[in-house]
Amino acid sequence: MAKGVSSKTHSQKELDNYANQHNPNNKAYKARVANDQATKKQSKKALTKQAKKRAKRQAEFEAEYGVMYPLDWMCSSNPYDFD
Repeated sequence: MAKGVSSKTHSQKELDNYANQHNPNNKAYKARVANDQATKKQSKKALTKQAKKRAKRQAEFEAEYGVMYPLDWMCSSNPYDFD
C-alpha cells in the first residue's frame, strides 16, 4: 500500500501541507496531534454520557413498569412443549 501523496495527483501546495502535517518538528503536526487527542477525548466523554443516560432511562422504565425479562427461553424452546 502506498504511503503519502503523489506529485502526479496533487499540487505542490498540497504536497507541502502534507509534509508539514507529518513532520514532528512542525507546528502543523503538533496542532494536528493535539486536535486528534482533543477530539478523541470529547467522543469518549460523549459516549460515557450517552451510556449513563441510557442506563438511567432503563432503570426508570423498570421502576415504573417492573422488571422486564427477555423472552429468549420461548424462542429457543419447542413450542409444542406448552400444549
